Amino acid sequence: MADAQFDSALDLLRRLNPRDTKQNLQAITSIVPDLTEDLLSSVDQPLEIRKCPKTDRDYLLCDYNRDGDSYRSPWSNEFDPPLEDGTVPSERVRKLEVAANEAFDVYRELYYEGGVGSVYFWDLDDGFAGVILLKKGERVLSCYFRLAIQANILFCIGVTPGAKSSGEWDSIHVFEATDRARMSHYKLTSTVILHLANESESLGEMDLSGNMTRQVEVDLPVESDASDVANVGRLVEDMELKMRNLLQEVYFGKAKDVVGELRSLPSLSESNRDRATHLEMIRSMHS
Repeated sequence: MADAQFDSALDLLRRLNPRDTKQNLQAITSIVPDLTEDLLSSVDQPLEIRKCPKTDRDYLLCDYNRDGDSYRSPWSNEFDPPLEDGTVPSERVRKLEVAANEAFDVYRELYYEGGVGSVYFWDLDDGFAGVILLKKGERVLSCYFRLAIQANILFCIGVTPGAKSSGEWDSIHVFEATDRARMSHYKLTSTVILHLANESESLGEMDLSGNMTRQVEVDLPVESDASDVANVGRLVEDMELKMRNLLQEVYFGKAKDVVGELRSLPSLSESNRDRATHLEMIRSMHS
């Protein structure tokens, strides 16, 4: 019974607006509380931001840094609200986590020109695992919102420079690193959640939201702990590049083609005149 309810909940969430995933999850778990833990660990949702009370730095919340109702800050390694027995990584993995946070903080600034990023690691029996979180969201045309404009989608559906526009991008990269002598086996699962919105008097409200998940497995050489951080960094960078290109060339490109087919370029009078000419030609052929 529980498995059937869980499958039904996932099936329902796939059919609802991705923009409202958080509210939909809360509604489902309020009806079936026993599914709360399974759904929170299985369903990706837009990331939330919290400020670390000790370092005064922003960090991102997800199921991987959650323990009960508390969340661990990657900057202080402490839970908020405080927990006496909260789960934290071992000393070695914590050092890797600190190094990864420093590396991806530079990556975030270079690629996202702002936003918030957080990295969390935890121990495995034969290695370690982690999650890299990146969020870019503000009431301006972000670099990913401009991506849609470059694809002419927003122009085709009537977006004007004076319209109220917003864009939000969430990247969630979960990986496992398994030790194999001088090699490590990496399994990376990446999810991008994208939301674009526009509102104007002529168009009304436009909402373009969705998510995409891709996975890759690879063996890479490891000389030291620093090699693990570098390897994960390259994997995430390559995956994000592929997913951005896929969004621009396939998803945005297809949306552009669909909108172009729906959009009427000639004026109504010209269309009526052409239609009348075609009808007259058809009648003459049958007479």
